Amino acid sequence: MKNILLISALLILSISLNAQRYTTKNGFVGFYSHTPMEDIKADNNQVASIIDITTGDVVFLINNKSFIFERALMQEHFNENYMETEKYGKTTFKGKIADFSFVTLSKPGIYNVKAEGKMDMHGVVKTIAVSGTIEVTSDGLIAKSTFQVKPEDYGIIIPNLVREKIANEMQVTVNIKYPNPVK
Repeated sequence: MKNILLISALLILSISLNAQRYTTKNGFVGFYSHTPMEDIKADNNQVASIIDITTGDVVFLINNKSFIFERALMQEHFNENYMETEKYGKTTFKGKIADFSFVTLSKPGIYNVKAEGKMDMHGVVKTIAVSGTIEVTSDGLIAKSTFQVKPEDYGIIIPNLVREKIANEMQVTVNIKYPNPVK
């Protein structure tokens, strides 16, 4: 009987601890490249993410094959030649939201944040810091950020033949909606 009570107490505690984690499997990450010769845009609405408001830990998992391009040939080149998605299927970010009091998340509003952590893309891990916002709504949280990424920093080689069509830096846009945790 004591074991049943102990197990029940642990389950209740773990459920309440999980209530501090906001999760989603359908966040948005997109990227955009502009050059005088061509614009390239791709969107991915299947981004998984967790944000723990008690610790500030944040994780993103992006399936690279889930990026959708305007033209099928661009998508094919992205998957086969640049991202090599058969070999490097996922991009991840694991980090922490710095200098942010999670106590303020009890009231609606938009809060400026900075996330610092390690991004693993194309087999290369780099420490990055990005600024953004977290909006507290009655339905949950909305995290947004826009930042620049250089493909070469992650070992992604752009052939000279198409160098003029692809920007040296890609603009990355993140828009993640986290519904309120189930209690």
